[in-house]
Amino acid sequence: QVQVVESGGGLVQPGGSLRLSCAASGSIFSIAVMGWYRQAPGKQRELVAEITSGGNTNYADSVKDRFAISRDNAKNTGYLQMNSPKPEDTAVYYCNLRHPHGYGNYWGQGTQVTVSP
Repeated sequence: QVQVVESGGGLVQPGGSLRLSCAASGSIFSIAVMGWYRQAPGKQRELVAEITSGGNTNYADSVKDRFAISRDNAKNTGYLQMNSPKPEDTAVYYCNLRHPHGYGNYWGQGTQVTVSP
């Protein structure tokens, strides 16, 4: 069974920085597409960034050039580096692992990020 656990959320000032981590158990991590999603109050969950096992990345336009997604397959851990966050980045951030051939889709419990002076 795959478990996904996010950490690193909290309060950050606009223009600051924060790094989220996503730790996973099981053998799926190294082959999975890892994604960070977020959900703000009253809004739908949306994709922030994703990275394939080979390191190809994709970002939402709203975070491009500010956020960076990365992964360490040896540690079964992924990251989301949030630079110059804005108040509109405030949301619960979720890590997702998706098997590339459809054999499983796993979510963490989420971590709150609040961007405020």
